[in-house]
Amino acid sequence: MSSSDGNFYTKFRNEIAAGGATDTQQNQNNKLTSAVTALIVFGLLAWLGVKNPWSLVFVAGLIVSVFLHEVGHFWTARRSGMKVTQFYMGMGPRIFSFQRGEVEFGLRALPVGAFVRIVGMNNLDECAPEDEPRTYRHQSYPKRMLVITAGSLMHMIIAIVLFVGVYATAGRFGDTGKLLIYGAPAVDSPAEKIGLRNGDQILAVGESKITSRRELILAIVANKPGDTVELRFLRDGQQQIEQVVLASNPANSELAFLGVSSDSYAYVQHNVFSAVGFGLVDVVTTARDSVGGLFVVLNPSNIFSNVVADEPDIMTRPTTVVGASQFGGEIGRSEGIKGVLMLLASVNIFVGVFNMLPLLPFDGGHAAIATYERLRSRRGRIYRADVGKMIPVATTVVVLLVMLMFAGLYLDITSPLG
Repeated sequence: MSSSDGNFYTKFRNEIAAGGATDTQQNQNNKLTSAVTALIVFGLLAWLGVKNPWSLVFVAGLIVSVFLHEVGHFWTARRSGMKVTQFYMGMGPRIFSFQRGEVEFGLRALPVGAFVRIVGMNNLDECAPEDEPRTYRHQSYPKRMLVITAGSLMHMIIAIVLFVGVYATAGRFGDTGKLLIYGAPAVDSPAEKIGLRNGDQILAVGESKITSRRELILAIVANKPGDTVELRFLRDGQQQIEQVVLASNPANSELAFLGVSSDSYAYVQHNVFSAVGFGLVDVVTTARDSVGGLFVVLNPSNIFSNVVADEPDIMTRPTTVVGASQFGGEIGRSEGIKGVLMLLASVNIFVGVFNMLPLLPFDGGHAAIATYERLRSRRGRIYRADVGKMIPVATTVVVLLVMLMFAGLYLDITSPLG
């Protein structure tokens, strides 16, 4: 191994162990590299805003979410008496930084993450002897767990706020109990002959009250082709009654047919208390589904099968911020700001769950180490895990993440989600 290879591995190992960059403000990146990288990134963001402003809104929401994730770590660490030396938005080449007290704040060129540097994360993370009482590893187990889970907890708080805000203003998508006709009736259908049109609300078929599409279908097929039924509907606030002669269903001549497309689902506005209840339920449900999704997303065979497929499976394919912004842009075009905020809430939950995987370099890996050390510490004797033994596993995880990123980027370019 050459000295450069050794230096790279040492730097990689140190950053995995420390949970962030270990370079200092004095160890600056090449200014030209930083400037060119920043110009490219900001140019891409500007292009994204011109192509689809909703995509830019979604990306801005992701950046704010990442920032708040790190604020969670930063605030709880400082409140717990730990020494924080860096707070950076972005990864890669440093664009600029400034010092405030003992903390270096800055911006890096690649908007793919962020980090807060807390000294003394584990036995490999060296620090000055006088800083040892303020290290992460020196604190009590509850404080360490609070700090390391604060980022994911912040994602859950963001999701709850977004869900509740949307549900209390624009509403929550659900069954309204009102069945509306969408679009024009089928040509030469019974519905067209009696003049049904887009926006009409079906109230009843004969004696059967109608509140959903399923109820309408059951009420229609309970009759035979050629039967005449009484149809009550609401148009512009006025109730109307028509006698309609049912036809034969084009797909099955034995079934009766009306000939309309209908739906009872739409955004239903809720009061604050109801919105909070639904928000909490949806966070739990989405988090549960995210746990199952992790095993699909991180499965190498799934990654490979989607890359070689002519039509990647939208439900299992890996994606990156590029694909997410494409999808967010399309959601924005069709649903407006409420759709973008709902998508951001779901993404925050997934990221929060993903980040708690009990493997380095995730926060969940540091939480697992803290828990293991707590279980092994007995009778006043503090046990410290040898994180060096975990670096090979962490390296494998990083390689898998890199593979996932490139596969997702390839699919986002060749098979755009939008």
